[in-house]
Amino acid sequence: MKEKMTIIVFSGDMDKAMASFILATSAAAAGMDVTMFFTFWGLNVLKRNEGGIQSRGIMRKMLNWMNRGGSRRLPLSKFDMVGMGRWMMKKLMKESKMPTVDELITMAKEMGVRLVACTTTMGVMGLSKDAFIPEVDSFAGASAYLGEAKEGRVNLFI
Repeated sequence: MKEKMTIIVFSGDMDKAMASFILATSAAAAGMDVTMFFTFWGLNVLKRNEGGIQSRGIMRKMLNWMNRGGSRRLPLSKFDMVGMGRWMMKKLMKESKMPTVDELITMAKEMGVRLVACTTTMGVMGLSKDAFIPEVDSFAGASAYLGEAKEGRVNLFI
């Protein structure tokens, strides 16, 4: 039986998302089954880059307008400087031949990493399944994550 790894992706920061995917793909390359559970701001990593997000109620509409998300809009956790830091980091990553968040998502999927979006947080934020990229494998709550985590040899919270 394969060893399992789970990662809770709580942050919607570009550098933390990248670290999550680098760990996930490294574990998958080592032969582990990997599940990534995206919740709260981590859902921004899995939101579509194109189109608007439909929500019910004024507060949810405002939240999703201010918090658009999408892999290409993720801020840096430090020194974002209204997007200038993110732009510089992307340029440095390209020069270093470091994959983008989108490329890391593709690599993870090709390696069998499962991407799960938290339904509880989706409900609070007024998000529907169509707000997310097609690479999302499933939509589930905390109990589904716990079922995976209790079998995991490595469980991370990022």
